[in-house]
Amino acid sequence: MIVCSCNCLTEAQVRESCTRTEGAARSTFEVYKCLGCSPKCGTCARTIRKIMNETLGAGACNACPIAANSACGA
Repeated sequence: MIVCSCNCLTEAQVRESCTRTEGAARSTFEVYKCLGCSPKCGTCARTIRKIMNETLGAGACNACPIAANSACGA
């Protein structure tokens, strides 16, 4: 399923960018960066975040290396 019409990003690409062994995306901006593009209209950002939360678990920061850091914005 296409989740970003501007950049033609699919749900599978978003999930893969979050589960990479190295350089896994931990924010919507990082998803765009991992996939070699940048946000255009931003309409897909909520959908990308939802896919990230589903992929990484409800609390997304469970897999984040800075989860215990108070600077974590999730």
